[in-house]
Amino acid sequence: MSEQPVIKADNLSLTFETNDGPVQALKDINLEIGKGEFVSFIGPSGCGKTTFLRVMADLETPTAGSITVNGVSAREARMARAYGYVFQAAGLYPWRTIGGNIRLPLEIMGYSKADQTERVKQVLELVELDGFDRKFPWQLSGGMQQRASIARALAFDADILLMDEPFGALDEIVRDHLNEQLLALWTRTQKTIGFVTHSIPEAVYLSTKIVVMSPRPGRIADVIESTLPKERPLSIRDSPAFIEIANRVRDGLREGHGDG
Repeated sequence: MSEQPVIKADNLSLTFETNDGPVQALKDINLEIGKGEFVSFIGPSGCGKTTFLRVMADLETPTAGSITVNGVSAREARMARAYGYVFQAAGLYPWRTIGGNIRLPLEIMGYSKADQTERVKQVLELVELDGFDRKFPWQLSGGMQQRASIARALAFDADILLMDEPFGALDEIVRDHLNEQLLALWTRTQKTIGFVTHSIPEAVYLSTKIVVMSPRPGRIADVIESTLPKERPLSIRDSPAFIEIANRVRDGLREGHGDG
């Protein structure tokens, strides 16, 4: 990789201290994510996918090894507001309008009122929710709420977007539509995206790189560079190239289980 990776993990491990003794969540993780890449993390429940994402976001601290984000520590990157984070649930405040929810991080960061209004307008257009700023979360479908959550994470224009199974609770038709929208959003914004999922088709459809993780302690079983073109209609999922990558992901998950 010619330029410095956006995210770099070196022999990263994380052990949680619990009442039942230590639990090793991550073990010897080595990974580089380049600028503008879309990297999915897939693996069985409890394999450390979300934990690794939280380490990138400085929400968890590794117990061994290191991680850098934009060449600095995860903490420094967090202080510099290097990323937006989208959780599994939309997490919108019910007493605030959609615009009010999106404005919240901007208010905290001290943006001017005019700047807030302009940014809210821009990100609502990006996620195709223009005109919904005065609605309340309960007036929106689950898929629309999750798009509003993505808009909030994009509001302060961080270069990195970390997404923890954002579409996991949605039905397949809505999920497919949001996958298409997310891919279009990524193409337009050139963000670097880290995306946790349980879905093999979702991981293959969205990603430039797929990181397959093994059961606890979470290790990287395989890193698959996608050969799919950037332009990806949903019908690409029936193509031989797509099926080949999906099978490799499946094999990686199976092998990961075998040596767990």
